[in-house]
Amino acid sequence: MKENIELKKDERIDDLQYKGLKIIQNNKGFCFGIDSVILSNFAKRIKENSKAVDLGTGSGVIGLLLCKKTKLKEIIGVEIQEDVAEMAERSIKLNDLEDKFKICNVNINEIFENNILPKNQYDVVVMNPPYKEMGTGKTNEDKKKLISRHEVKATLSDFIKTAAGLLKDKGELYLVHKPERIVDIMCKMRENKIEPKEIQIVYPYKDSEASIILIRGTKGGKKFLKIDEPLYIYKENGEYSDQIHKIYNEE
Repeated sequence: MKENIELKKDERIDDLQYKGLKIIQNNKGFCFGIDSVILSNFAKRIKENSKAVDLGTGSGVIGLLLCKKTKLKEIIGVEIQEDVAEMAERSIKLNDLEDKFKICNVNINEIFENNILPKNQYDVVVMNPPYKEMGTGKTNEDKKKLISRHEVKATLSDFIKTAAGLLKDKGELYLVHKPERIVDIMCKMRENKIEPKEIQIVYPYKDSEASIILIRGTKGGKKFLKIDEPLYIYKENGEYSDQIHKIYNEE
């Protein structure tokens, strides 16, 4: 762990509470949520020596966690915002993971146009894309938060199309999104020859509506869909559930 990483104005270092990992975040920017932590756990079955891409990596939280949860060979985080990408690079250095985790500062729609990343060469793509379509929800917020939350620079369709282009045949896509977009997600996955294979639905409480969905798909896979047992974030008393504690405390 490097101790001489420079922090900029409004930045802080947070403990990811997993195998000593730390992450730099900006107090005024978009900070990661539990959805990223849950996605990294959902994708932890990534095979040894896999080459992976994290589309829309943001602060790099998913890539950092996967470097410790799996034995992947390398992961490339693609992030459009230059300052956010640079902050993620400092988090990688902070955790001495430069040999495994690289950041690519580019719009996902330009990856193939400029031959930045090769087609059909990756075993895994993970992504936590912006949840909201433009014209929905609050859009009068900070530009960084707007880009992270709304489909300003790339749509859900763009993310899935790019994932399909990156993946090898039988490569796997892992994504987290909102339940109300599940039909869009499934349609776009099949449109791009990624077959949905597994879904897990996440609820804040046992008696609440679903808040998050996790989906795994296989490029060129056969039709078969498995529904996992639900994941509940909180107990009735507001404390984290045993399922969430297990995610944070596993070794």
